[in-house]
Amino acid sequence: MRAEFPRLRIIKKPESRFQRMIDRLLKIVSVGLIKDYLDGYHTTVGQRIYVTGDWEQISRNRRYLTLRHELVHVRQFRRFTLPLMALLYVLLPLPAGLAWFRAHFEKQAYAEEIRATAELYGKQHVSEPAFRENVIGQFTGPAYGFMWPFRRAMERWYDRILAGL
Repeated sequence: MRAEFPRLRIIKKPESRFQRMIDRLLKIVSVGLIKDYLDGYHTTVGQRIYVTGDWEQISRNRRYLTLRHELVHVRQFRRFTLPLMALLYVLLPLPAGLAWFRAHFEKQAYAEEIRATAELYGKQHVSEPAFRENVIGQFTGPAYGFMWPFRRAMERWYDRILAGL
């Protein structure tokens, strides 16, 4: 990891003024629907991975899975640059509801996380309805601003990932 990303930094979200500001902004624009940004989600910006305050208490396997997901985003930032990633991820074509680019980037990261989870726990684990629902819910629910509300499309995407395992 360090060889590929020598400038990579892991920072606790609650200790970052920038991330606390984003948290307040998300609470306002989502009318309170996004309330666990600081302590429920890890976030990547460039070569900085912002993790929840309980990072050290999270199991080693969970941290590994999180890093597999977030390193996909680090690579995306490297490919597209920070300004372009920010524009695509946050605003296009819409900031909520139809956030195609956000869904596209997150599909890549969640696909990696699904593969990594299957490596650790077996294909049966990622085939469980609760696991599947949790992933699909990230796209269709408030966590990412209802980024892609087309449930059937997300179910087909998930099934393609499973078929490729």
